[in-house]
Amino acid sequence: MSSFEEKKMVETVSYTTTTHTSEEKKKEDVQFEDHEHVEHEDEISPELELLLHTDHSTGLSSAEIAERTEKFGLNELPEKKQNPIIKFLLYFTGPIAYLIEIACIIAGIVGKWLDFGIILALLLINALIGFIEEAKAESALDALRQTLALKTRTWRNGELVEVNVKELVPGDIIVLRIGDIVPADAHLLGLGVNGETNLTELLIDQSALTGESLPVSKKKGSTVYSSSIVKQGQNLAIVTKTGINTFIGRAANLIAITNEEGHFQKVIGKIGNFLIWSTILLVLIVLIFKMVYYRGQPDGEWKKVLSHCLVLTVAAIPVGLPTVMSVTMALGAKQLATKQVIVKRLTAVEELASVSVLCSDKTGTLTLNELTFDEPWLSGDYTADDILLYSYLAAEPGANDPIEFAVRRAAEGSLEVLKTRPPKSLDVPGYKVIAFQPFNPTTKMTEATIMDLTTRQTFRVAKGAPPVITRLAGGSDEAVNAVNNLARRGLRALGVAKTLPGDLNTFELVGMISLLDPPRPDSAETIRDCNILGVDVKMITGDQLIIAKEVGARLGMGRVILDANHLVDPSKSEEEITEHCRRADGFAHVIPEHKFRVVELLQNKGFLVGMTGDGVNDAPALKKANVGIAVEGCTDAARSASDIVLLAPGLSTIIDGIKTSRAIFQRLRSYALYRITSTIHFLIFMFIVTMVHNWNMPAILLIMICVLNDAATLVIAVDNTEISERPDKWRIGQLLTMSFVLAMMLCALSFAHFYIARDVFKVHDYELHTIMYLHISSAPHFVIFSTRVPGYWYKNVPHWIFTVCILGTQVLALFLAVYGVFGEKEEIRGIGYGWGFAILGISLVYFMIMDVVKVWLFKKWNFELTAKLSPTPGRKAKLADRIQHEARRHRLESTWKKIQDPCEAQQIIAAFKTAAAK
Repeated sequence: MSSFEEKKMVETVSYTTTTHTSEEKKKEDVQFEDHEHVEHEDEISPELELLLHTDHSTGLSSAEIAERTEKFGLNELPEKKQNPIIKFLLYFTGPIAYLIEIACIIAGIVGKWLDFGIILALLLINALIGFIEEAKAESALDALRQTLALKTRTWRNGELVEVNVKELVPGDIIVLRIGDIVPADAHLLGLGVNGETNLTELLIDQSALTGESLPVSKKKGSTVYSSSIVKQGQNLAIVTKTGINTFIGRAANLIAITNEEGHFQKVIGKIGNFLIWSTILLVLIVLIFKMVYYRGQPDGEWKKVLSHCLVLTVAAIPVGLPTVMSVTMALGAKQLATKQVIVKRLTAVEELASVSVLCSDKTGTLTLNELTFDEPWLSGDYTADDILLYSYLAAEPGANDPIEFAVRRAAEGSLEVLKTRPPKSLDVPGYKVIAFQPFNPTTKMTEATIMDLTTRQTFRVAKGAPPVITRLAGGSDEAVNAVNNLARRGLRALGVAKTLPGDLNTFELVGMISLLDPPRPDSAETIRDCNILGVDVKMITGDQLIIAKEVGARLGMGRVILDANHLVDPSKSEEEITEHCRRADGFAHVIPEHKFRVVELLQNKGFLVGMTGDGVNDAPALKKANVGIAVEGCTDAARSASDIVLLAPGLSTIIDGIKTSRAIFQRLRSYALYRITSTIHFLIFMFIVTMVHNWNMPAILLIMICVLNDAATLVIAVDNTEISERPDKWRIGQLLTMSFVLAMMLCALSFAHFYIARDVFKVHDYELHTIMYLHISSAPHFVIFSTRVPGYWYKNVPHWIFTVCILGTQVLALFLAVYGVFGEKEEIRGIGYGWGFAILGISLVYFMIMDVVKVWLFKKWNFELTAKLSPTPGRKAKLADRIQHEARRHRLESTWKKIQDPCEAQQIIAAFKTAAAK
């Protein structure tokens, strides 16, 4: 038994079945079960309660309005905008940007103005790409503001006046009518506009706020929330909360406080920090050593020492890292756009590849957000077409009731007699409505008197609440049981009855219509595909628990749907609540703060979380999630808070997004492995050769390596790659360890070139500069053919464009080296084709040797090795948990084997006996 079954769950629906027995009746009378609609209610503080006794006939006075405006502020959401200049300047911050800036300053100090110009240009290009690609400023608060009504009518100083919504204060008496957007949180007074008693219930659509699929009936004393819509009825209400204190205001506040650094920025920050601290350490050692060791000599002059430091600094800059990754993600975003997936935040493309938990809103995301005719319960010989026809005859044309609309739509889509009638006709061919009584809140039914034009017979049809219709038709235990079963599954039932032929007073039951907001046609398949890709889907909805369980069952998600009270249970520890989040299939009856908390708890557990939604109530969680995904038809608030927007209905395009993002992730990781490897290689080689031999490479050659090689690797965005079957992870420890091993192999090759060229072939110093330039340009660059895939390079052939660009840059480097293009004034001399082809050939062969080492490292690397190499407390605990889980799994398999073998033997014996008997 799971921990969820062991603990009593707080249910949102209570079931009460009353049984009456008597000596005269052997059979029990079955009663309709009362299903209570449980709704979140805001608490009103005692101080605020004192302000809510306004006289409904006069309203507030001007003095009271001024005093309360001063105390509570305007009824609007606060706006915070970032200065675009500051936003642009922020792109010049971060470890990699700081390295480039340091190199730029050093180049200016030592007078290397060509180097200075090239480095500054690179700095500006990186900043501009990031600024332009993410130029769309976040406007979630603006969108939330747009969902509010602009004008409303309120009683003030004894008069009914129209005021701006932002001027409302707690205690204001407002008028709510059909079609109105509720301007602030308020309590219904049960009064008409002029103060007369009006106990008619209001029908409120609050799906965009709470996620409830059905409109909610509100009576006197009920709370109506800001931005919900009045679908039926009218009433006076007293404002209880305004601005950021409203239900929607708290959602806006959650969005405003959610401004965390993205997962991708953290990864790049770790890589950059590793490189910058390595560079600072090595540069300081070189600077101090040369200033002391060569003191009083030309080599100890500060400008020359700084020039050497410039070379090391530039070598450490993965100058193309931000650019290549931005362009790769931008091209990925373009690919996704063709599949109707619009990416607003570029880094979301990479982060989607790592998402392991997808929290999805129900209403409008997994479901259609419209009431639909489900499988009906039928009495006697009546058919589904019969119940649709009779319910249509008793439907009020043009009524704004969602249930009536669902009945009309279902009938018009199913009945041939309605499909073939003239356009815009409201009549049913063959029938004539003689009399019609609209829905009456007292009788709770609609009634129509109909004439069959073929037989000229008249009959009556009634449609309404199941208890009323069942009682009208003389009662039916079978009908009561059917309605109760539908209600337990969260389906809305509607009774239909008609009179017997020739008797306009005696009704017989036709059946019960069942209505549900159904799952989208592709939702179940999408959830299965997500599970295959290693992504766990959880349903997070504000709807009722029984409805959530029914939808979850239809989608194949499992029925471990918990009430939101589990998220705020004071008797449970944070760890217990987090474990509930991890193991549950979803949560029901949640408010925006609950959705936000689910995402936060899962993130704290180490999961990368995606969130899908379409309503205002989803906006905070969309903003908090690593990847917020707004679905088609979403509100402006959801669209603005999200990172990705789906233009096609449903979630099926998310699968395309996950697959594309994983391909992009592989490209990004392969480039990062290549770039860090080449950076570590050059840092170590240049540091040692500078310290031991006081040898240095002209900065212009190093800059050419950076520019040419990084420009070529931009086309990694179109390279072929492998898509992983599970969510991707960066594994920084693995990345840096593998980079270090490969870098040391490159260092060995570099020292071989250096010593053989200098000591064996006795080349000129300027020729040595050119030889080392061509080697350092080609050997690390060809390694990208290996790092692009985890397996052997030849098993996944690179794209021809990628191959041409990589080889093309080295052909260009060959010409620069062969002819010594920059001349001896830059301490460079041509080396001829013999040296050129020999260096390139060695580089090509060597990367294949390194490829074997890379594959071996990937095969040997696992979490157990990581935990042993870097035994943090968290890793130790996780490793112990894995070992324990594996042992438990092995025991279960052994036990099952012991049971399975005898069972299989018994089945074989039984099969032989059956065959022998024949």
